[in-house]
Amino acid sequence: MDIALTIRPASAADDDAIWTILEPVFRAGETYPIPRDIGRADALAYWRTPGHTVFVAADGAVVGTYYLRANQRGGGAHVANCGYMTAAAATGRGVARAMCMHSLEAARQRGFTAMQFNFVVATNERAVRLWQACGFAVAARLPNVFQHPRLGFVDALVMLRTL
Repeated sequence: MDIALTIRPASAADDDAIWTILEPVFRAGETYPIPRDIGRADALAYWRTPGHTVFVAADGAVVGTYYLRANQRGGGAHVANCGYMTAAAATGRGVARAMCMHSLEAARQRGFTAMQFNFVVATNERAVRLWQACGFAVAARLPNVFQHPRLGFVDALVMLRTL
């Protein structure tokens, strides 16, 4: 990692920084199944959905954010789920890996026994490689379920790791 990071729970004071990270990723439409024209209030409401614990990664400024939640309720509540985003200027500096490692420990501390990513766009090769390096395996391939703005219909992956 090229930067010293602090990862902490997000506060409302972080919303501007979180939006600055979310907006270009949602606008690009290449990695999250979120409407490309989503507004700030709706994007933050999605990221902060009740049941999500939101974190930020900072090196002085906020350079990444993730949420942690139960993947399902009831009989599936022992499996965690996360969504991660890194600021474009911090890409390739270990922010996503640090957030993933932090989330795995946070999930263990909360009593989760596994973590599942429900919809990893297969063309997001950098993320797929990172999650595999962090111990996740592809549990399923969902053919042509994501409409990529440049590539058309592409696959998504379900990825899983036990804790």
